[in-house]
Amino acid sequence: MTELDVVGSIVRGRHGHLMIRQKTGAQIELGDLLIVETNQGYSILQVFDLGYGSQISPKSLEMISGMDVEGYGADLGFMDPNLRNYVIAEVKALVTITDRIRIPKTLPKFLKKVRQIKKSDLTFLTEPDNPVYVGDIRSGTKVLDVPVYLDAEQALTHHILCPATTGRGKSNLIKTMTWSIVPSSKIGLLILDPHDEYYGRHGKGLKDHPEASEKIDYYSPQRYPGSIVPVFNLKTLKTSHFRGIVNFSQAQRQALAVAQREYKEDWIKNIMIGNELPDVGNATKQVLRRVLSTTLDIYIDEKGDIQSNTGTFSSTRGESTLKNILMKLEEGHKVIVDTSLFSDQIELLIGSIILDEILNRYKLHKKNGELDQKPIINAIIEEAPRVLGADAISGGSNIYGDIAREGRKFKVGLTAITQLTSLIPRTVLANMNTKIILGNELKYEREAIINSAAQDLSKDDQNIASLDVGEAIISSNFNKFAIPIQVPLFEDYIKETKPKIKHRPGLVGGN
Repeated sequence: MTELDVVGSIVRGRHGHLMIRQKTGAQIELGDLLIVETNQGYSILQVFDLGYGSQISPKSLEMISGMDVEGYGADLGFMDPNLRNYVIAEVKALVTITDRIRIPKTLPKFLKKVRQIKKSDLTFLTEPDNPVYVGDIRSGTKVLDVPVYLDAEQALTHHILCPATTGRGKSNLIKTMTWSIVPSSKIGLLILDPHDEYYGRHGKGLKDHPEASEKIDYYSPQRYPGSIVPVFNLKTLKTSHFRGIVNFSQAQRQALAVAQREYKEDWIKNIMIGNELPDVGNATKQVLRRVLSTTLDIYIDEKGDIQSNTGTFSSTRGESTLKNILMKLEEGHKVIVDTSLFSDQIELLIGSIILDEILNRYKLHKKNGELDQKPIINAIIEEAPRVLGADAISGGSNIYGDIAREGRKFKVGLTAITQLTSLIPRTVLANMNTKIILGNELKYEREAIINSAAQDLSKDDQNIASLDVGEAIISSNFNKFAIPIQVPLFEDYIKETKPKIKHRPGLVGGN
């Protein structure tokens, strides 16, 4: 370390909370990564707060300032301001690098000099076999040319949470991550897109990937070149698909079970036309008919046939839709379902139909000893509290909650996107083993994020609040420390990766 590299020295503190006196002329930022050398290697420190320090008493400082602003021309020439007044950076040790990566358990030497992190300090980090690109290492606002990857085998099966307020880059992050894994046949991805923003009908999107025609399937009720109209045959729907999506009473759930037992795959048709259900009262049958009609947006026409107002469900078409989606996911395709024209219930029901079937398939694969040969499956769901929130779960379990609890055992995971982490119970958050934390001004939401993080982020409250667009922190059970990153603008990222997708050496957790 040369004198030009030095940005300060450690002057006081304790384990987990060190104070660094900034060198005159140096510029330390909130979130900066700093290096302090040790006997056997070095430690990476992160700045979590900044403040002023001075050798002059507060009363004297107030007097000098007052003389200056009141026009008395306070003369500070009797002291060297560089020695008397300075910036104090509060830092915590993230990780110690010796012959391996270690969690810090000792203090660096007193008055030890520190410097800014360099790319060469991160050469110990390697790329996983199944990489998911999320961004580049960030030190404060400075971005290093060190790409950050998640291990798909770990992160996508053990669930990802992306919490942030509006406008902080959640969609940009998801598009960037998805773009990087489009070529991989080891990862099947289901994206429920309530804003129709991922495929790129109105701008750059996943459709522009060089392998989009072979690896991406786009289902949309809006006609677009290459798209498929999502029509689900009513015979493919099961009563279990409605679990936790529609709030049925106990009597109504029993009636649904009777209908499916009596009429098999034609249970919806027979409820709608009013056929007999053993031991089910007329009032219950009428309620079921009304609820199914409202939820699925279907009705009986003059000929006694079932019709759909949206065209999403049909009694005569769409026999192969579900089968095709499941097949594509098991082939490692990325399936995007545009739900922007659907109601919340229909969007969540479509997801429930697909995920219920894929989870059951993967349970069977595990039973038959075939699971290791199957690709990872991950489902991306926006506004996650709709299905993972306390209110949603209190109304009964649903397939999304089932996957959050047990999906990892069957290589099926969730990527949950939300603005309101506090609405999701701690028991569910605890199962979200990777959290990609973007900016959030709401203190209550930051507290929920911090309290459920894999690493101790108790000192990162201001750091999270100050995260700008695209800046993020990755907290994962599979990393030794929380990793600050900068997610590139999607439009810039795809320029770098087209026409050939090529991974650079980079970062992965789990060492």
